[in-house]
Amino acid sequence: MQLGFVSAILPDHNLEEVLTIASDIGYECVEIMCWPLGKAERRYAGVTHIDVTSLSSSDIISIKKICHEKGVFISALGYYPNPLVADAKASRVYIDHIKKMIDAAVLLDVGVVNTFVGRNHLKSIDDNWPNFESVWYDIVNYAEKRKIKIGIENCPMIFSADEWPGGKNLATTPFVWRKMYNSIPSEYFGLNFDPSHMIWQHMDYLKPMRDFSHKLFHIHAKDVRIDKHKLDERGIMAPPAEWCTPKLPGMGDVNWGQFFSTLTSIGFTGAVCVEVEDRAFEVSTERRIASLRQSYIYLRQYVS
Repeated sequence: MQLGFVSAILPDHNLEEVLTIASDIGYECVEIMCWPLGKAERRYAGVTHIDVTSLSSSDIISIKKICHEKGVFISALGYYPNPLVADAKASRVYIDHIKKMIDAAVLLDVGVVNTFVGRNHLKSIDDNWPNFESVWYDIVNYAEKRKIKIGIENCPMIFSADEWPGGKNLATTPFVWRKMYNSIPSEYFGLNFDPSHMIWQHMDYLKPMRDFSHKLFHIHAKDVRIDKHKLDERGIMAPPAEWCTPKLPGMGDVNWGQFFSTLTSIGFTGAVCVEVEDRAFEVSTERRIASLRQSYIYLRQYVS
């Protein structure tokens, strides 16, 4: 296994600076954010450390050279929109950019791209399914031809008012994953697994890792703390952000010893990337870098 982090926590740094920070701390890899240039739609979105829409031959050479010099590789390219949004025009923009990210992965010799499946949050899972199959058969086929794996993150995306009530990502439970991979049975279609999302859904996060071991393409290391007093006050039907808090690894409810024991037992040898969404560390660049250093020190005990 290799330890890395998700570059979204360093929005004000360029790619070389991100890789320098990774190297200085001791990380082996980074998941690089590849959002289209422009205004962010939400927190941790809109970060562009590689612009996949304008990669030139010199850009590719430069990126590979920086990675080599810093001794840090790119674990995946990341972009997390909602390709199943009801607005067909917006959906087309998201789909096209995912394909551009796949093309960039080929040029950069990066084997994985990470994203969301998406969802029309006003419709049921079943009512979303025809659109899911139409959109994702095309994307997966595009990736498969280029031998690039797609890692789907399991975040329900149900934190803000515009995401209520269904959330903006279908791929949140083992039930849906089975349905998803039965519909599109490709070895290039898998998971970018984050245990924290199982915690606040009150689900087992270890058994799915064993059941879907062949689909674990990439891992996000994020913790979460369920604030029981807030849950008792607001109730399970309230938006999760009202009763749970993203935290750095080791500061929430994930049992990281059991988590890494499971990863080693199933033979996982890929990238585990810290995803910092802990607001306590967002106040300054220094604190953001400190969060990456603290997460590295904590997780290194599990990854030799």
